[in-house]
Amino acid sequence: MTTVTGLGAPLDPDAAPALGRRSPWFAAVYLFFLIDPVIAGWQMQDRLRGLAGIATTVAFGTCYMLVWLRARRERARLVEHPPYRVGVPWLATLIVLGALMVLLLGEPGIASSVYIAVVAVIVLPFRYAAPVAGLITVTVLCLGALPGWESQTGVAFGVVAATVAVFGLLQVFNRNMELVKAHAENARLAVENERSRFARDLHDILGHSLTVITVKAELAQRLFEVDLDRARAEVADLERLSRGALADVRRAVEGYRGLTLPGELVRARAALAAAEIEAHLPNSTDDVPEELRELFAWTVREGVTNVIRHSRARTCEVLLTPTSAEVRDDGGGPVGSGAPGSGLAGLGERASAVGAAVAFRALCPGHSLVVERRVAEGA
Repeated sequence: MTTVTGLGAPLDPDAAPALGRRSPWFAAVYLFFLIDPVIAGWQMQDRLRGLAGIATTVAFGTCYMLVWLRARRERARLVEHPPYRVGVPWLATLIVLGALMVLLLGEPGIASSVYIAVVAVIVLPFRYAAPVAGLITVTVLCLGALPGWESQTGVAFGVVAATVAVFGLLQVFNRNMELVKAHAENARLAVENERSRFARDLHDILGHSLTVITVKAELAQRLFEVDLDRARAEVADLERLSRGALADVRRAVEGYRGLTLPGELVRARAALAAAEIEAHLPNSTDDVPEELRELFAWTVREGVTNVIRHSRARTCEVLLTPTSAEVRDDGGGPVGSGAPGSGLAGLGERASAVGAAVAFRALCPGHSLVVERRVAEGA
């Protein structure tokens, strides 16, 4: 089974519209009108002309169905019209077979004209198919004026009606193809944007930490020969930083959009810039213990969201310490007043789970949302 993976990719046959799947049967039903030429040939079966007429009619119907099947396959590949080098030979073949039907079978062979007009609409853009259909209509009317032939006005009307009907049907197919192409393009862009965003977030999460780790590793290497105790301290700090960076990466990868403190600072900067609020954010999260990083990430998210929505602030500042996270603003809105919303209530529950508390502080001017660990380190 094939699926849509981009522009020009084949469609999943099971997901194709019902009319698209049944289009060969739709076309085959109209082969009923070729019965008259077959009957005319059968009536002359004792002559080579009659047998040749039957064979030509069968060949004509077969080519007509092959054109429909090929057109369906091309449309499943999101191709509106086959290349001229493919479509024109099919049309020319049907014109030659149709002319042979008229020469061999006489008046009944004119039934081929309707099918030729339909194929012209299928394989050619309408600006070319319309003149072809018009020429066929005029030819049919002229043949009806031959001595001993009946008027072919009905067949001419059939040519026009079939041309218009198939053109309308193909327009529906074309609109469906445009929708599929748009959906495929949107899916491709979404994947591309998500890939770019993931790369950007991963860089933001690891960029500073890896730089600090590299610098500390170089420093520890030099200190081993000068100050062994300080070198040990640097190595211990190096281990803490690497574990914190690893935890951030794991949170980012689990569920992909998992909350990370560096990632929230990046998004906070972008959100504040969009709200035209000046941002003062820390460049590092290395001092925050691993067990508090997720809580502080929620603090940054909730605090910055409230600042943007309610504070009418001009500046916003985020302060991080090993035991606290604080979001300050200089606005005059009702941030922190009244009953807490569901976001703040959830933040309070998360804080309680790690021995921390949520508090609002009134500033002059502005407000401060603080999440602080109650218990001192090592207690």
